[in-house]
Amino acid sequence: MRVVTQRVADASVVIEGKKVASISAGLLVFLGIEIEDTKEDALWLANKIAALRIFADEEGVMNKSIIEMGGEAIVVSQFTLHAKTKKGNRPSYIKAARPEQSIPLYEQFKEDLSVAIGKQVQSGEFGADMKVSLTNDGPVTILIDTKNKE
Repeated sequence: MRVVTQRVADASVVIEGKKVASISAGLLVFLGIEIEDTKEDALWLANKIAALRIFADEEGVMNKSIIEMGGEAIVVSQFTLHAKTKKGNRPSYIKAARPEQSIPLYEQFKEDLSVAIGKQVQSGEFGADMKVSLTNDGPVTILIDTKNKE
């Protein structure tokens, strides 16, 4: 699994003109699932994101997790995170998992993250054409890949 996690002042997801998710301070997580991913990857990643100390403490130092600051989260599926651009100009998504594998892992990740942060995670809709809006706070953007554990 590969994520782009952004600390946000606010974020929302709109599908076909209808707002389906909206948060104030917290995390917007773009999630890409590849064919080798497992439930163990989902759990590791959810716990890692929940524990990231990327929110300001009383001295303004990034020293608090989303749990400690009471933030919210939105998860958005994004298979394009597994784009390969080595050959030509049209990205290849050969490593991205097919929906029959991705959807259960996407749902598992959302559930694991909800448990980890102690709040229901909001989300977009898997496979939908989504309009994602955000105000990146910092900006703080963290990339994590479960295959590298970084």
